[in-house]
Amino acid sequence: MTTVLALLALFLLIARISGAQYIGISYGLNGNSLPSKQDVINLYNRNGIHRMRIYAPVPEVLNALRGTNIELLVDVANEDIQSIATNPSAAVNWVQNNIKKYSPAVKFRYISVGSEVPLSSNIAQYVGPAIEKIQNALASAGLQNQIKVSTSISAGLLSVSYPPSQGLFSNEAKPFIKPIIDLLVRNNAPLLVNVYPYFSYIGDPVDISLDYALFTSRGIVVQDGSFGYQNIFDAILDAHYAALEKEGGSSVNIVVSETGWPSDGNPPAASFANAGTYYWNVISHVKSGKGTPRRPGRGIETYLFAMFDENQKPGAQTERHFGLFFPDQQPKYGIAFD
Repeated sequence: MTTVLALLALFLLIARISGAQYIGISYGLNGNSLPSKQDVINLYNRNGIHRMRIYAPVPEVLNALRGTNIELLVDVANEDIQSIATNPSAAVNWVQNNIKKYSPAVKFRYISVGSEVPLSSNIAQYVGPAIEKIQNALASAGLQNQIKVSTSISAGLLSVSYPPSQGLFSNEAKPFIKPIIDLLVRNNAPLLVNVYPYFSYIGDPVDISLDYALFTSRGIVVQDGSFGYQNIFDAILDAHYAALEKEGGSSVNIVVSETGWPSDGNPPAASFANAGTYYWNVISHVKSGKGTPRRPGRGIETYLFAMFDENQKPGAQTERHFGLFFPDQQPKYGIAFD
């Protein structure tokens, strides 16, 4: 009996640790009352948050991460992409100054070359070449097997997302995304996708129910052939998987590089209750190992947005209310991450 109980305890511990590995949180700096960088790292550690995304290689953050077990997704800022793609030494310098200088004391996991680069911008044409340059610079530094290079996209690149099996990148997006998909396939790297059921819901509240967005539907909402969907999070992911398959990316995994729900700024959708429900349920879902209907039986690596409410974040009022913690480090929802 003692042996059985010990094995059960070990199994539960392994399951808990394994589930925790799927969850990261984005750490933004657009606030004037945020804790010190070291205090933030300590907060991650106290709460068992083992992965982090930052939107630029800020030296103070990187130094605070030294010697921790926090794995890092770090962005190449959008404004740096063109120079990295066109300047022969820029990628090597970027990797040397922002990655190799800190590795292995900092555990880099992914590099995202840009975040939601607009297709209409002059930068878009340089994302693919910059990914390749950064990949080559990592290889020169002997880090190509430790760190994967990708880019973070929004769901706006799809022209068709319903039903999910018909997911399709738009004609405008294909010249941008197809070379990137080819690079991801070659390097066994994931595509990073920002997934926001909140924006899907407020964009079409007639056809998309709040329950479907918050993981609270009691049954199948969308039947797509043999696949049944109880939440739009899975539907968005599987629409991207279907789109990837159509562009030769069947082997590419998706990492959710952002997801979240605002607690204020646009009532009644943006509310404390809805945000708490969403965060609780998305964490439970991605840690469960169920996967999506199209990609079942595995956890979904997911980065929640964001660590703090950021009172200087530009854009709509809701943008300043996505935090899981208040700037005084108190939790907003009492969520367990590990």
